[in-house]
Amino acid sequence: MAFIPKRVKYRKVMKGSRTGLSVAGSRVSYGDFGLKALESGNLSHTQLEMIRVSLARALRRSGKSWIRLFADKPVTKKPQEVRMGKGKGDVDHWDAIIPRGRVILEVAGVPRDYAQTVFKKIAYKLPFRVKFVERQ
Repeated sequence: MAFIPKRVKYRKVMKGSRTGLSVAGSRVSYGDFGLKALESGNLSHTQLEMIRVSLARALRRSGKSWIRLFADKPVTKKPQEVRMGKGKGDVDHWDAIIPRGRVILEVAGVPRDYAQTVFKKIAYKLPFRVKFVERQ
């Protein structure tokens, strides 16, 4: 399961800013427990796949999981040892932009302490701080 779009309207986009809080997607809405971002950041499509695999291995068919991110931003990169100028580089990889306060993952059907240990393992692999949240 690839976390990249099949087709896009524009091939390359501008960098943008990562300031501000997440309004949409800031509450646990599908599962019982979630992992919420405390800082803004980027996750590449390979990191998202790594999260999906480690979540599936930890849950072992017990419970249901939701990944509430999608890598929809192309990141360009110019090749090594190329002189400045000559336009923007080719698309290197795809990123998911995560604002502060966004719920990244959700799980349901597992006990609270087990969900906390699973999310703690995943939190070690993320490039920003996260916290465990529950549905209200």
